[in-house]
Amino acid sequence: MTGPSHRPLAIVAGSIADVPGQGGGTWAVLQYVLGLKKLGWDVHLVEEIGEDRLLPQGVQLETSENARYFLDVARRFGLEGQATLVLSGTGRSVGATYGELVELCGRAEVLLNLSGVLRDPTLRGSARVRAYLDLDPAFSQLWHEVQGLDLGFDGHTHFLSVGLEMGSPSCSIPKCAVEWIPSLPPVVLSEWPFQPRPDQDCWSTVANWRGYGSVEWEGVRYGQKAHAFRELFRLPGLTRTRFEVALAIHPEEHSDLQALRDNGWNLVDPMVAAGTPDRYRRFIEGSTGELGVAKAGYVTAGCGWFSDRSACYLASGRPVIAQDTGFGPYLPTGSGLLSFRTVEEAAEGVKAVQAEYGRHAWAARQIARGFLDSDLVLSTLLENVDVCATHL
Repeated sequence: MTGPSHRPLAIVAGSIADVPGQGGGTWAVLQYVLGLKKLGWDVHLVEEIGEDRLLPQGVQLETSENARYFLDVARRFGLEGQATLVLSGTGRSVGATYGELVELCGRAEVLLNLSGVLRDPTLRGSARVRAYLDLDPAFSQLWHEVQGLDLGFDGHTHFLSVGLEMGSPSCSIPKCAVEWIPSLPPVVLSEWPFQPRPDQDCWSTVANWRGYGSVEWEGVRYGQKAHAFRELFRLPGLTRTRFEVALAIHPEEHSDLQALRDNGWNLVDPMVAAGTPDRYRRFIEGSTGELGVAKAGYVTAGCGWFSDRSACYLASGRPVIAQDTGFGPYLPTGSGLLSFRTVEEAAEGVKAVQAEYGRHAWAARQIARGFLDSDLVLSTLLENVDVCATHL
């Protein structure tokens, strides 16, 4: 663990090792860690993990696949001594000792708790500002309100969400007696430079077919990505364009797998294509652009979710055709970023980008610079939770 410095300390709690080998999920956390460091903060990354999540089953934390992946990521991004994986309820950890972590959290100016992953009350309750950042809008609130699940809302001073319309009249989801502050996903632009057009055209995305079950509330079903993707099966045939999906899908989803292949979708193993942060970045950079498919629940709710993955595509100069969840008031659309509600609109968007690719690629990077740059997004986030943003 590094010694104290004159710079203020932020604790970022996020999920990296819970499911090792998800490069995109890892980047979703790293953008906050690296972005805050870029603003002049000392940052310590913390992940709390349950014993039942250790791989392989029955292994100790120190020798688990989870710890190996976590420490690999920390070394890769210069976070040695600034990252700790703690085993829930045991006081055991990899990185800083539990006692050192208690001391760190006690002097932190701010805790940024991504999806409430940090539950330990001693660690969570110490920082002056304790901000819960919801990364799964609509579902988080419905699980809490409808199913009575403990999402870890307690003990926080502020609540943010990448559901940009959470709490607005256009969003159908209960607020859970919380004032949600909208927060765009940040991207560290120096980690995601503009890339020239690849030699071969191929639109892509990274996806989980089903992360969990659907939720019903007041007679409305809030579905998964599978439900949204089925509406787009015909897209390759409508555009005569290559589409590649790094898709996590159970092999027994026979009918969906057959339909995807029959309609011309090229499916690749997400662990191979995007299983580390570097592979994930190469996968995006090797694409023409992204077909951004949202979970059906995000669309139904009108929650304004915008993908951290799409932010990476845009920063790389890769145009994005994104399913409309209500993010339009927060991001410019029409050049570089196009939204769609039907498969026909998605097809027209792909054709429009292909016809003027250079213009759309440049516009994509400008959207990232003007709206998603971590300097801007995280400065705004900190100001919204009453913390001075920059300490350079």
